[in-house]
Amino acid sequence: MTVNRTIFGRPLRGVAFDVAVSGLVALFAVAGVVTQPGGWKATGVGLAMAVALLFRRSHPTPVAAVVGALALTQVIAGWGPQGYDIAVLIALYSVVKYADGLRDGILAGAVAAVGVVLAALQVRGPAAWWASAIYFGLITGAVWLVGLNVRTHRLYVLTLEERAATLEREREAESRAAVAEERTRIARELHDVVAHSMAVMIVQADGARFTIDRDPATAREAVKVVADTGRQALEEMRRLVGVLREPSRPEPVAAPGMAGEPGGGGLSAEPAHRRPALVELPELLDRFHAAGLRIAWTVTGEPPALPPGLELTVYRVVQEALTNALKHAGVGASVELDLGYSDDAVLVRAVDDGRGRPLVRPAPSGGHGLVGMRERVSVYDGSLTAGPRLAGGWRVEARLPLPSAAEGVAA
Repeated sequence: MTVNRTIFGRPLRGVAFDVAVSGLVALFAVAGVVTQPGGWKATGVGLAMAVALLFRRSHPTPVAAVVGALALTQVIAGWGPQGYDIAVLIALYSVVKYADGLRDGILAGAVAAVGVVLAALQVRGPAAWWASAIYFGLITGAVWLVGLNVRTHRLYVLTLEERAATLEREREAESRAAVAEERTRIARELHDVVAHSMAVMIVQADGARFTIDRDPATAREAVKVVADTGRQALEEMRRLVGVLREPSRPEPVAAPGMAGEPGGGGLSAEPAHRRPALVELPELLDRFHAAGLRIAWTVTGEPPALPPGLELTVYRVVQEALTNALKHAGVGASVELDLGYSDDAVLVRAVDDGRGRPLVRPAPSGGHGLVGMRERVSVYDGSLTAGPRLAGGWRVEARLPLPSAAEGVAA
């Protein structure tokens, strides 16, 4: 658990460092109270500089102005350079690093250059004043350049952080848009399933009405079909309403590029408002085989009669899994596709070796890859796992529970 330690709205570490810097300046001021020109008055100027430096991060330009004014007072008094004048260099560094614009740093540098000359003129000793000016100028210039370098690095880091935050927001928006589009597509297909069921019910009900007198057995069978189809249509309607509800926060994609590109054509092209069925899987596999995948297809268990919506979901999961294998494993990759049926679930497993050649053109999927598969599987309360394999390649596994007999699935 990370604890943010702050004081006065600022990080505790930064405040402690600024207090230490100010304490160092104050120490220089107090230590020279006896020997330095100006005595206690000079010490008071040094202590005022130390107090001003406590605000050098939040108000760098005003602090530099205060420290500069105090230094000017020292020059006017004729005390000459003092040990606590290190505060001038610290204020110069702070305004270059923390000021909103570099203009303040340039202005502070120009004022510091004038101060260098004035300070050199008050140096007592055998050396010429210009030698002292060069010495002070080199130190001041080095401090200014260090501040500029740190400022550039800090702004670069802030730019990278802002760019990363912007990219994260864009990825989240794209993910939400992909989920919304896929849910709309699923809802449209489920609508077609429900409409087909309603048509079957109408036809069977009309047939029962005309045959109930002369062929009661056939009429009873027709009424049974109406009842079974109605239960199935009601279940599909429940799922349709669930799809149309406000989608939850999309889950992050497990690997880059797993989302397929929307659009028709190519491997997954299908006419509008057409509902593919599992009997068309061999034709789908042939298209992927022609595109360059080496598919080993196995079916285990006895295929039960699936509701149309669930059958469509199984077909789409297989389609998207193979499209992702072709797109990311490449042409020539080997894919093991297992379609398993048990008493309570349908299991789809697609495993590729990742050893193909890159595609010249990306393969369109007609959906949104892992996002689309996850949405489709969740509609039927299923589970989806996807991720890289230690031996290389990718593994996708979806489990779709079968409706219970109590739900009256029509044969």
